[in-house]
Amino acid sequence: MTRNHTPKSLAVLLRARMHPDAVPSPPPQPSPPPPPTDPDPAAPPAASVLHWLHTAASAASPPPATLDGFSDGYRSLDRGGRREVLRSLATDYDVPRARVRDLMRQYMSVASAAAAGGGDAEAEDGKEGAAAALYRMERGLRDALRPRYAGFLEAMNAQPGGLKLLAVLRADLLALLGEENAPALRALDSYLKEKLVTWLSPAALTLHHITWDDPASLLEKIVAYEAVHPIRNLIDLKRRLGVGRRCFGYFHPAIPGEPLIFIEVALHKDMAASIQEVLWDDPPTPESEASCALFYSISSTQPGLSGINLGKFLLKRVIDMLRRDMPSVQIFATLSPIPGFMQWLRAKLASQIKLAEAESQEENSLEGASSTFKESILLPEEEKMIHDAIEQSHGKQGIELLQDILKTSQWVKSEKLSAALKYPLMRLCARYLAREKIRGKALDAVANFHLQNGAMIERINWLADQSEKGIQQSGGIMVNYLYRLENIEEYALSYSSTGLVHSSSSLSQYLEPKDTRT
Repeated sequence: MTRNHTPKSLAVLLRARMHPDAVPSPPPQPSPPPPPTDPDPAAPPAASVLHWLHTAASAASPPPATLDGFSDGYRSLDRGGRREVLRSLATDYDVPRARVRDLMRQYMSVASAAAAGGGDAEAEDGKEGAAAALYRMERGLRDALRPRYAGFLEAMNAQPGGLKLLAVLRADLLALLGEENAPALRALDSYLKEKLVTWLSPAALTLHHITWDDPASLLEKIVAYEAVHPIRNLIDLKRRLGVGRRCFGYFHPAIPGEPLIFIEVALHKDMAASIQEVLWDDPPTPESEASCALFYSISSTQPGLSGINLGKFLLKRVIDMLRRDMPSVQIFATLSPIPGFMQWLRAKLASQIKLAEAESQEENSLEGASSTFKESILLPEEEKMIHDAIEQSHGKQGIELLQDILKTSQWVKSEKLSAALKYPLMRLCARYLAREKIRGKALDAVANFHLQNGAMIERINWLADQSEKGIQQSGGIMVNYLYRLENIEEYALSYSSTGLVHSSSSLSQYLEPKDTRT
């Protein structure tokens, strides 16, 4: 590993800065050796890749050149071409149902004959033979129920560069499923996800402490893939990898030099209440005085691994490593964004305003029904504070004023407006985190991640992230999730089984006022 950053490599590193949701194009793969049988050179790109797919999926052991041909061809396709290949993979190489039906008929015939046999010695011999036949048929049924693309996917995983290709393929598949929720596509995704979980088991992954001395190519990827708090420049990057900070990544040998997921940690005396003090405090807390490890960013580099909880295992490995290397650190917590809060609140405000408008109309078709769904988003004293903070309210209700205020982030610059909004937004945020559920689990994706890992909601922090992104997605509020090591398993189990959200007394002050219904 090179240890020195040349001026050229640093320039490349600076150019690597990207938007947090951007994903860099995969590096070009070396050209494979000429295959024994080339597809028609005049064929369109998708047809060429489908040729490679058919050749690979039809072979018991696909030649490496065939897999390389598919991989290079698939990467070269545009969005439409990739989708054509995915549809073919899902439907043309699915479970061979005609064969399954034939085997089932044979199986039922043998099973019926065995059940109808007599009780003499000859019949007993016949039953034994029938039982042996049934076992053989059951093995055949298991094989037949395996989709034909299974062997292709497993062969691709064993191919150099194959695991990365499968991650790209699944990312494309997830995007396609967002538009075409076809059963065959869902089945392909389910099977591929199941295989990726096996191939990416913690035993197959290596934990690496990423430092400033790592190759520039790796540091470029950290800059590019940082999804929570974008890295602004080299000084920012060096600070995050320096004294009082840690960055750990999970690596797989099949994707060298690129973390599948990485986590950033700040070492503090206490739990930080704002991202400003985490990222820009200078000098940092001396490591010998640190008692809190604060996880402030977890970023996945592979969209195709969505739904595969590598973060859970990474978090536990890092906690174990920090406990071993830094016995003085006793508190393990996060400073996390709340990405869905403002979206949820804006939707709530819009629906309540619509109900209020409908109720005010004399000939209202919703009359009688609207009150069932109407709720007081704001408490009376909160509504008064918002009215007092607005010079001209034009007779609008408090929820209408709140909706108008939250359309931009300018309210943060007004002390009067910030003071008026603090309690209602903090109260509603606590409700959103602790009480709003989907299928029995926390509505907020980040909250669900930490709660299912055994954390509790410790504290919410006002104006903890004053970036434009932070104001727009959560009103600037951030949350500390606390991992009490002695309670992790208990909390994870109760959340998984009943959806119980554990929270501190600090959060209770915002949850105690009951949501009044009218």
